[in-house]
Amino acid sequence: MTAIDPAPETPADEVLRKSAEARLRALAGESARLREDQWTAIRALVAQRRRALVVQRTGWGKSAVYFVATALLREVGAGPTVIVSPLLALMRNQIAAAERAGIRARTVNSANTTDWETVYADVAAGEVDVLLVSPERLNNPEFRDRVLPRLAAGAGLVVIDEAHCVSDWGHDFRPDYRRIRSLLHDLPDGIPVLATTATANERVTRDVAEQLRAGAEREDTLVLRGSLERESLHLAVVDLPDPTARLGWLAEHLPEIQGSGIVYALTVSAAEDTARFLSEQGMAVRAYTGQTDPDERREAEDDLLANRVKALVATSALGMGFDKPDLGFVVHLGAPQSPISYYQQVGRAGRGVERAEVILLPGREDVRIWEYFASLSFPPEETVRRTLAVLEEEGRPLSPAHLETRVDLRRSRLEQMLKVLDVDGAVRRVRGGWESTGRPWSYDAERYAAVSRAREAEQRAMLDYIALDTCRMEFLRRQLDDPAASPCGRCDVCTGRYWPADADPVRREAAAAHLDRPGTPLAPRRQWPTGMKTLGVPLSGRVKPELMAEEGRALGRITDIGWGGELRRVLAADAPDHPVDDRVLQGVVRVLAAWDWRERPVGVVAMPSTTRPAMIADLAERVARLGRLAPVGSLAYRDGRGPGERRHNSAMRLAQVYAALVPGPGLAEAMAALQAENPGPVLLVDDLTDTGWSLTVGAALLRGLGAPAVLPLTLATTGG
Repeated sequence: MTAIDPAPETPADEVLRKSAEARLRALAGESARLREDQWTAIRALVAQRRRALVVQRTGWGKSAVYFVATALLREVGAGPTVIVSPLLALMRNQIAAAERAGIRARTVNSANTTDWETVYADVAAGEVDVLLVSPERLNNPEFRDRVLPRLAAGAGLVVIDEAHCVSDWGHDFRPDYRRIRSLLHDLPDGIPVLATTATANERVTRDVAEQLRAGAEREDTLVLRGSLERESLHLAVVDLPDPTARLGWLAEHLPEIQGSGIVYALTVSAAEDTARFLSEQGMAVRAYTGQTDPDERREAEDDLLANRVKALVATSALGMGFDKPDLGFVVHLGAPQSPISYYQQVGRAGRGVERAEVILLPGREDVRIWEYFASLSFPPEETVRRTLAVLEEEGRPLSPAHLETRVDLRRSRLEQMLKVLDVDGAVRRVRGGWESTGRPWSYDAERYAAVSRAREAEQRAMLDYIALDTCRMEFLRRQLDDPAASPCGRCDVCTGRYWPADADPVRREAAAAHLDRPGTPLAPRRQWPTGMKTLGVPLSGRVKPELMAEEGRALGRITDIGWGGELRRVLAADAPDHPVDDRVLQGVVRVLAAWDWRERPVGVVAMPSTTRPAMIADLAERVARLGRLAPVGSLAYRDGRGPGERRHNSAMRLAQVYAALVPGPGLAEAMAALQAENPGPVLLVDDLTDTGWSLTVGAALLRGLGAPAVLPLTLATTGG
């Protein structure tokens, strides 16, 4: 790896630079001029056909490097540029920018499958200058085997955008990016490669630069690293005591900030709750999460770009690639778990304006949310070995749904693990699923442990950032190993000008009323998991309508910024098994009062519990008494043992519950008597629902005993 300039410039380089400057003006306007590092990168790619890594702040002009290089390479007959880009929003912005410069750009991603064949034909015909592909495409069997070899062999330039995702030391490692190493290894000699990122510390930079050398026969990767200073950003932290104060503060102060911007939340439920509250307070905002419909996400992006909304209230789903130079603010409702990821998100602001406000409103619950995300790291060796053994034994491709019946991992985590194993050469994605390659594989426990320690250090650093009494921007730049880091003179610590740490009482009261609203819908399970016969469970296809539960209700989500704190307290693993307290009970009563059921329930049935039997029995009894409903009884666990240690994925959890759950003593008789005397739906009461299979199986049992409908009611759900 080197950070020095290439050899001295030649007369041919002078001609090339003039042409590059002209191409830049076509892209960015007549006043545009190449920065020295931009020129160094372009020269390395076009004249020397090198591999280069550019680590520069957001808005520096990294995309200008590869668009100008593309135009120059195409002039001399090179093939199209292939850009690996992580997000559709980024692709749309880049295609628009390319077209402004007369560069013909197309994309291949999950949102335009019907266009793929036309795009491939246009590439083959030389009618495409830039092809953008998502990293997930690189391991799509058809794309990998049929399209990628021909594309790589004929490429004029390969670009990896957001290259920090290549490294598992980075804050946003993505297994699909690991496929890029294989792509680079198979490139013909002489095809230049450019990797770009705004957020890589020295360790990540070294790792990415090393991976860029895969298959290269010439010199080391050229690394061009610049200052991360952003003179428009004014950083601040406002430490408020609770969610009510934070929402009230937002409602009061957001209208005071110039321009439009982004309010980031750590969870889907927090983003949706905050967007609803700010809308009620008269602000034009929209929620934006990974669960938002793709068309609605695009509309929301367009609304923010056109300043039709004050803010998008978003999760990290709105991150890399969103390009709005005049973004006036970024506010975080809860702290990200890494100063580096925080710097990346706040870097969205202030690229084209003189001043942008960057405000962090940390929450007491942030650390617990970080702990949850940390639990999704690479699985332990025993689980990985089990997966490899299953694939080896089967000797045929297995889909993730079928693997779930044999390996206890949730679908998303299972797929992440398989992608890592694929890059390591132990498995291969093919039509129909995944298969074993039979190659030996070793579990790099030392590296995984070191990555985990690095994550923990990042979390400690984020807590340090919140408590700083020195320059905030200098701290962030030092976390990114910026050698030029120095006090900014603009943040709240440097200036001594702090945002007020209180909220207008009226706004705070409105926030309290909003957060105190109970009730979250519980959608019924409609489809049994695939492959249940493998686990000895005779269930498949759709859940029969005569056995299905109705839509239920939870008092709140564990991740809520309102009821979530209370629910996390009473349902904590070390919390005593007490009857529900009056505040929680009154919340449940309000849920029942607002429930728009088709037919009022006539009875209450309790779910069994091995950890909170007193709480659930008390809740069922008091709901029955307050609602004047018949206490019908309880379901039970076969032999009283319970379903065993909770499984993580749907198939295994369903198998556990199906084997364990039965009608309790006298329940069948009580249900028959109730339906004969006063027929109607029954409430099925539980403390917490996660996968939803306990309630699904419980509802099916009660429907089998004659209940015409079953309405699940829980204190909490993990959804969102």
